[in-house]
Amino acid sequence: MEPRFSRQIPAGDVHERDVCESCGFIDYVNPRILVGSVVTWEGRYLLCRRDIEPRRGFWTLPAGYMEVGETAIEGAKREAWEEARAKLSLEGLLAVYDLPHIAQVQLLYRGVLLSPEVEAAEETSEVGLFAFDEIPWEDLAFPTVHWALNRHHSLGDSPLGAPATNPVGGTGRIPELEGPGAAEEV
Repeated sequence: MEPRFSRQIPAGDVHERDVCESCGFIDYVNPRILVGSVVTWEGRYLLCRRDIEPRRGFWTLPAGYMEVGETAIEGAKREAWEEARAKLSLEGLLAVYDLPHIAQVQLLYRGVLLSPEVEAAEETSEVGLFAFDEIPWEDLAFPTVHWALNRHHSLGDSPLGAPATNPVGGTGRIPELEGPGAAEEV
């Protein structure tokens, strides 16, 4: 028998969900966790040029979705390796950004490269190390990349303290990606 779903508020819940009318299965859709890092080497920032959609050709931080069975720190290190063949040390949590319009929470760490040897890998066409004033600001893929780079720069070598959150009014929305079929920030 094919499942038939309808929108309902399941018993004991307060949110409307897709519930199978034949077996009662509840299809929970919850936010996904993205992990990544703002990584430096001798004052220069590691950026990766995306070789996948959305935002192919734009620069971003090494970041991606957490995998089942790994910690957030393990995921951030894995993403740096997968996208830039970067080996790094993470110093702590730099920022937590909420993007409810795409059901995403981003955990971004402050990191330092263990070696400047980096190269483009999966999902990346090019990598670079940029001084803050050389960052291609107009070609950054997502608002959260701007926010995290500015947060890192404003801290300098100071202790991290509490992680940054979305700036006032900062939704992370990208106007050209809005509407039907809009791509997600990853």
